[in-house]
Amino acid sequence: MKKTIKIIKWTFLTIILGIIGMLLFVSFVLPNVGEPEYLKIDRTKERLERGKYLANSVSVCMDCHSTRDWSKFSGPLTPGTLGKGGEIFNQKFGFPGEFYSRNITPSGIGDWTDGEVLRAISSGVNKNGKSLFPVMQYVHFGKMDREDLYSIIVYLRTLDPIVNSVPDSKPDFPMNFIINTIPQKAEFSHKPSEKDVVNYGAYLFNAASCTECHTQQEKGAKIEGMELAGGFQFIMPSGGIARSANITPDKETGIGKWTEQMFVDRFKSFADSTYVPTKIVNGNFNTVMPWTMYGTMKEDDLKAIYAYLKKVKPIKNSVIKFSEQ
Repeated sequence: MKKTIKIIKWTFLTIILGIIGMLLFVSFVLPNVGEPEYLKIDRTKERLERGKYLANSVSVCMDCHSTRDWSKFSGPLTPGTLGKGGEIFNQKFGFPGEFYSRNITPSGIGDWTDGEVLRAISSGVNKNGKSLFPVMQYVHFGKMDREDLYSIIVYLRTLDPIVNSVPDSKPDFPMNFIINTIPQKAEFSHKPSEKDVVNYGAYLFNAASCTECHTQQEKGAKIEGMELAGGFQFIMPSGGIARSANITPDKETGIGKWTEQMFVDRFKSFADSTYVPTKIVNGNFNTVMPWTMYGTMKEDDLKAIYAYLKKVKPIKNSVIKFSEQ
């Protein structure tokens, strides 16, 4: 009997030490994506223009890193806040902790090297070697063309500096450990030719991280078989619950009956010079979809994304776009 108890004690102790060792490894060894590159990007006019377009119309970095006015439909950006950061993603919205978008103006990252900015955007590790929560879509950005990311960095350097001290993010347990396992080394790609419409559309689709909002998740993991079928819930700052649309080519519940022109017009209706965002009464229909930003995408780029979406698997999933909380 004593021998059995002794074995149980040693087994228990071994398990405890194993857990402690694992937690120490995750805390002090990870993330392990390598040191930032020594990089000094040439500031060219072409890169500046491309970076401005990507950051505002495709990858929409400015969406999370600026202040959105939720008193208006789709939360357009508040003038004078471009890149200032401070947007909070916390438990109220279903996040495992309190996460803040960083100040990415020269006042916030002016002392970061180009290599440190590239590592953060593409691999999810900040200047100090800390993991970034993947509400920052580095998993997708790390699959973009290096040149496109260089262009975004060049653009960020030109933003008006805004002094705005942003609190440190505070992940809840056990996310405070899990977060260190998420960053991964970038797997840069080459941007396909615009003539290769479907693959070019797939590239833009990834750069825009569309799959993140248009695929339902359960405990932070995408539900297999529901890719792009919509239904992801968002608790709106203006009240109510919004849900992402089914963007698969299902003819009954998705965009299967949409023509290319219908798809383009849907976006461009929010970029027309006559468009004025509707005022929202608390609790009324609203959406997190940054229509006024995506609406500034080039028509040919929207057409390429449409061509790609027509090739994905159609999934039947009827979505109630909005409901009162």
